[in-house]
Amino acid sequence: MGKPVLLSVDDDPGVSRAVARDLRRKYGGDYRVLRASSAAEGLEALRELKLRGDPVAVLLADYRMPEMNGIDFLEMAMDLFPRARRALLTAYADTDAAIQAINVVDVDAYLLKPWDPPEEKLYPVVDGMLKSWQETPDPAVDGVKLVGHRWSAPSFRARDLLARNAVPYTWFTVDEPEGQRILAAAGAGPEDIPVVVTADAKVLLHPSESELAAVAGLAVEPREMFYDLVVVGGGPAGLGAAVYGASEGLRTVLVEREATGGQAGQSSRIENYLGFPDGVSGSQLADRARRQAVRFGAELLLTRDVVALEAHGPKRVVRLDDGRVLAAHAIVLATGISYRSLGVDGVDDLTGRGVYYGSAMTEAVECTDRDIYVVGGANSAGQAAVYLSRFARSVCLLVRGDSLEASMSAYLIEQIAGIDNISVRTCCTVAGAQGDGHLETVTVQNANTGERETLPASHLFVFIGGAPRTGWLDGAVARDEHGFIPTGPALLSDGRRPPGWAPDRDPYFLETSLPGVFVAGDARSDSVKRVASAVGEGAMAVTLVHRYLGER
Repeated sequence: MGKPVLLSVDDDPGVSRAVARDLRRKYGGDYRVLRASSAAEGLEALRELKLRGDPVAVLLADYRMPEMNGIDFLEMAMDLFPRARRALLTAYADTDAAIQAINVVDVDAYLLKPWDPPEEKLYPVVDGMLKSWQETPDPAVDGVKLVGHRWSAPSFRARDLLARNAVPYTWFTVDEPEGQRILAAAGAGPEDIPVVVTADAKVLLHPSESELAAVAGLAVEPREMFYDLVVVGGGPAGLGAAVYGASEGLRTVLVEREATGGQAGQSSRIENYLGFPDGVSGSQLADRARRQAVRFGAELLLTRDVVALEAHGPKRVVRLDDGRVLAAHAIVLATGISYRSLGVDGVDDLTGRGVYYGSAMTEAVECTDRDIYVVGGANSAGQAAVYLSRFARSVCLLVRGDSLEASMSAYLIEQIAGIDNISVRTCCTVAGAQGDGHLETVTVQNANTGERETLPASHLFVFIGGAPRTGWLDGAVARDEHGFIPTGPALLSDGRRPPGWAPDRDPYFLETSLPGVFVAGDARSDSVKRVASAVGEGAMAVTLVHRYLGER
């Protein structure tokens, strides 16, 4: 945020220069002095300052200006900067109008032209306005500003993308005054949301994820076209592969479709990860791993989806959703899994508007004093329930099975049992979700009796099962009937190697049916669904990549 601004508006060039000169003489060290030659120019400057998040302390406007007089200008300026102090510059003949403006339009003062000497006629008035402004200054708003609707799915996705990629931003709704002022400064309306304003005042209307990532300073364009190693997926396994690949001298690029961290990055608290006896949030762990990978020289390419894998002789090539291709000596697939859709009436229409897949930590504060539901019986659901219980009036954990013991760690079960506002309903499923524009009720069905009950709900967080993100690999590598990727010994059938296998050896432990392409983490068949094992497989995959490269 820059220095507070003192803006003078006068169509007389001589007067305009004199005002700016006198203001700079006394206030230039602590304030930025700007001048405009017309009301329209002044309003344009104020819109730019609003978009940049710069504070405006004092406005001085000439009463008699063509097209718009000073009173009308100050009225419009109040819409953008209601806390700025306001004064009219008037000739002696206009003092009655100036006094009326003070009484009717909330102008703070008037200054007669000429004001010589300024020490007697200008500075005392400005000093008084500055003192008043300093008591109630404009709130500081740094970095990215995001304006959207509370129950808008695109607005939620924009907030979630920024938060998960650790991009600082300030959120405003279209219903609050400051959000309306930013929309006015951007020349946008509620139909344009989400509206994003960057730190350098660039405006984006309902941007795509890639557009938003680019202006937020995230890398979306590859620096090279050929690498030693391409890692697909930015969860713990992918970050582990990127850290070890780059640290061992491989030119490494990690391609991630959303944000680094994967499902683990959305976890509110991971308490069984080695080396963190007090626990660590998934976002913190992902941020540390991301910074570590970058420090070793890995390139991170975000909000880019990989849509195809091809073999071109010794090269392994991945094709991105924007048509670009990246070639490498070896590939590590760490695409992880995604939560399965509930697939019941009403859920799809309300996703992002009360129904969320994953913990959606940006929504935690909005759960304050509300009744919410978490669907799932594994650790991710339990961690979310514990975290959200700090905000919500009540949290109900809906579990398909007859107990939590089969799928949740004992430490989490003990925590949940000790939190008064968490309840657990077993043997039940969600049969529907209802609401006008946002979630209002959920229908819960007893899995044994089929009995249904409709309950009030403001939020529904879903953590059920997981489907591997491997559909784009169809025909490129072998997959099992569930879409997971078999590797190493699992590819051997009666001692025979996979069809088309060229090397004179068996596939390495994490190697797929395509030599030089490895899998780490949850997308691998029979993997252990834990953060520590995913990181370990990412490191192991790099060791096997080195072994593969040594054959060439």
